Amino acid sequence: MAVALSKTKMRLRNRVIRFLRKQGFRMSSGKLTFPGADDKKKVRALHEEAVRHNVERSREGLERKEERLLSRIAAGSEVDPTKIRPRLVIVNPDTEDELLFRYTRLHWSIPVSAGYGRRLRFVVYDESNGKLIGIFGLADPVFSLGARDSWIGWNLASKKVRLQCVMDLFVLGAVPPYSQLLCGKLVALLATSREVQRAFHREYGGERSFIRGKSLDGRLALLTTTSALGRSSLYNRLNYDGQPVFQGVGFTQGSGEFHFSNGFYGDLRQLALDNCEATAKHSRWGEGFRNRREVLRKALPLLGLSSDLMYHGVQREIFLAPLAQNSLEFLRGQHQRLRPYGRTADELFGWFRDRWLLPRATRDESYRSFDPESYRLWSKG
Repeated sequence: MAVALSKTKMRLRNRVIRFLRKQGFRMSSGKLTFPGADDKKKVRALHEEAVRHNVERSREGLERKEERLLSRIAAGSEVDPTKIRPRLVIVNPDTEDELLFRYTRLHWSIPVSAGYGRRLRFVVYDESNGKLIGIFGLADPVFSLGARDSWIGWNLASKKVRLQCVMDLFVLGAVPPYSQLLCGKLVALLATSREVQRAFHREYGGERSFIRGKSLDGRLALLTTTSALGRSSLYNRLNYDGQPVFQGVGFTQGSGEFHFSNGFYGDLRQLALDNCEATAKHSRWGEGFRNRREVLRKALPLLGLSSDLMYHGVQREIFLAPLAQNSLEFLRGQHQRLRPYGRTADELFGWFRDRWLLPRATRDESYRSFDPESYRLWSKG
């Protein structure tokens, strides 16, 4: 028999339902469907509210700095495709690079997390003019990802040992006008470079894991990522010297929490804190919940709603980028030595320049008209 809800819980329940319907979801028997799941325009519109919320939440920390940050975004007239020279820079905390990374992330068409666990962030500058080409960030992968695990051929024992040698690209892309020159592909190529693998080794090789206290393996064997809007035009057919760099291996189940990111997530979290105990706790994690999904699993039933509402049905394509000749054998535990491809950033850029950049610049000069003012998030004054 259903338990009567308090007025406070009923108000929150109604807010959740109204917001889901406003986004275009249909609810039936405690489950969601989204009729526009195969339409990229509709999926982009579905994310608009969560993106607006993230922008507003970041206003206090970034709005006053926007003028300075915009100075790192190139006007089309400042870009000469024949002179572009990318430079990879690791983002350190409390730096101008970090501010620029955070600011750029707010322009994505879907809400982007800050990443979990181990994390490496990069900005890519154009040395010819000092302007930003793009950004990417690596973070710990999820433990269970069926398509990835099947492709690798993992059993539980080998995954527990080698998952530390996999990282997830939680954000990646180019900014205009470089995005108009297909530089998203350049940023994706640079993420697989020898420089990134070495940065990972410097940062985490020999470090001790936070929970188990064991020494971490600093070898990076595989990158994972998911497309932003269904099938990807960025990773599909991306190759180096004729060999595919990213391989599509399937689609996500279409679950998550972005459709609750409208400003009342804090109320859901407080509800869970007041009424539930966090699961899978460890003294080193602290007393709170580990992530947003756990919060929703606890909070939604308290409102008489099914936790199945986390299944939004918007699937994203899963891509994997092996970084070594024997990535699969190494990840399975069959090989103890990793044999990286060792492609340098310069080599990857040289391929990109001849294969995509210069032909695109010749065919389409629309990038020349880009005005950085169109990149502004908040009004002047």
